[in-house]
Amino acid sequence: MEQAAGYPAVGGSYPQKNAEILSSQYGINLFLAGLLLTFAWAVHAVGISKSHLLSYLITLMLIQLLWMLWYLCRSCTQRRLIRDKDTHAGARWLKCGITLFAVITLILDSFKIGYYIDFLNCLSPTEGIFPVTHAVHTILQVYFLWCHAKDVIQSFKTLERFGVIHSVFTNLLLWTNGVLTESKHQLNEHKERLITLGFGNITIVLDDHAPQCNCTTTTLCSIFSQGIYYLYPFNIEYHILASTMLYVLWKNIGRKVEHHQQNKTPFKFHGITVGMIFGLIVLTSTIAIVVVYLIQIGGSKIKSELALTMFYLHAIFVLALMCTAGIVALLIYRLEDRSLDNSKNPARKLDAELLVGTAAGSWLLSWGSILAIICAHGHPKYTWYNLPYSVLVIIEKYIQNLFIIESIHREQEKANDDIKTLRIVTISRGSTLSLTPLYKEIYNGRAARDSSDIPCLFKGSICGRENNGAGVAKEETSQESSLVMHSASDFSFYSRNSVTNNKRRILKNIAAFLFLCNLSLWIPPAFGCRPEYDNGLEEIVFGFEPWIIVVNLAMPFSIFYRMHSAASLFEVNCKT
Repeated sequence: MEQAAGYPAVGGSYPQKNAEILSSQYGINLFLAGLLLTFAWAVHAVGISKSHLLSYLITLMLIQLLWMLWYLCRSCTQRRLIRDKDTHAGARWLKCGITLFAVITLILDSFKIGYYIDFLNCLSPTEGIFPVTHAVHTILQVYFLWCHAKDVIQSFKTLERFGVIHSVFTNLLLWTNGVLTESKHQLNEHKERLITLGFGNITIVLDDHAPQCNCTTTTLCSIFSQGIYYLYPFNIEYHILASTMLYVLWKNIGRKVEHHQQNKTPFKFHGITVGMIFGLIVLTSTIAIVVVYLIQIGGSKIKSELALTMFYLHAIFVLALMCTAGIVALLIYRLEDRSLDNSKNPARKLDAELLVGTAAGSWLLSWGSILAIICAHGHPKYTWYNLPYSVLVIIEKYIQNLFIIESIHREQEKANDDIKTLRIVTISRGSTLSLTPLYKEIYNGRAARDSSDIPCLFKGSICGRENNGAGVAKEETSQESSLVMHSASDFSFYSRNSVTNNKRRILKNIAAFLFLCNLSLWIPPAFGCRPEYDNGLEEIVFGFEPWIIVVNLAMPFSIFYRMHSAASLFEVNCKT
């Protein structure tokens, strides 16, 4: 008892720490059970069907829906209470992004409902219940994140920890289900393409989960079945974004937040024209390359080889530009003397960890391709372009991660505090008057509003004014000169400010360019342009099934890396 009384803070932290550990273990076991069920369905395990997996996911979504409704009702009854908020969490642009992905996810759910209706005779009822439940879950979850992503929960903390972590791993399982379904579709197409490239020694066995009955309306079935797989990339991004936002909410439970106002940093197009133009050129060319690739690949051996060569050359050029831009940005940072913000920030810490963690997926694929090129006995001409491509993927992500992580940790410039004041010295009749209004006030012409004898400064020009009532006439008639002097430090301020603005402009253009480049590089793998599948060299060296397992595990992380990098670079552009 005495020990507990002597250390109240430490003793009081034990229950909450235990609740954090227990809730995290609950979430991990929830995820592992669902992951094993997903794997069992994927490999056609005996006694496991798709209805079992969907029933499990429906149950998890219903539990999350009940928890969110309870939280929203409790928040509504306590809406007059002042709550702590994490100003770094749930940025508006992030909410807009997740809303866009959610809208497309709702279209995907409607396609699934239509697909179920067309195959009603041979599909399980769970395949009709799942998209309906998922649509309701999506709508309520987006509303919940818009209203409460910034909350720092201080009541019912143990219960809320379990509710939030349940939501995190529910979204991760939905993400896993989407990744697996989309990967199986890509794999079937990939197996058919390998035949056209001449890899006949690889066993081609299609993994077919198609319904065992005829569609009621053939045209609609074709539209629904093809449209579903084009919408899956957006569904995948929606769930991974939702899980990251909910994870930050979980980390903030019980946290003591410093009460200070964060400076809002809206996105502005002014000053980033160059970066936007080059980025849009890359984006447009990438879309064109993807369209041509998907048309040409699998058509014939010559067309497939040309499609792969075209993809590699374009990617090498884009990655080289991105490496150059990242190096320039890091050199500018080395020339600046600005401290880093090391304060506790769960959202920023998660961003940095996700960047490095998900980049490992691309690095794994790149090193696999490099080893395959080195170890292979025969090398088709197009496979040699894979070597510089794989090396540049490793280098580019290494440089980009350094740039983003340093950018989000750098303290923002505070114009009102950091800009030095100007000393204006007026010498008249041997007397000296020293005045030090703020530069911002002088620049806006407001410094002399209440005192007419203060000199004015506008765009670097200096004008001395003497307006002291009756004394003005005397000083004019005596024709005594009035001298306005600046110290050396005042003049050097302008040059330093100009250099700083130029650096900021360059950094903003680099961030805008890299933002569009990452969006561009997200498009090819998300929509089926995957040379790791199609060039065939890795399958020969490592074996078909081992390499496909590596690609299926690493590719989702590689795709997510590009979208997460784009989101982080958008934030960097706003802060710079």
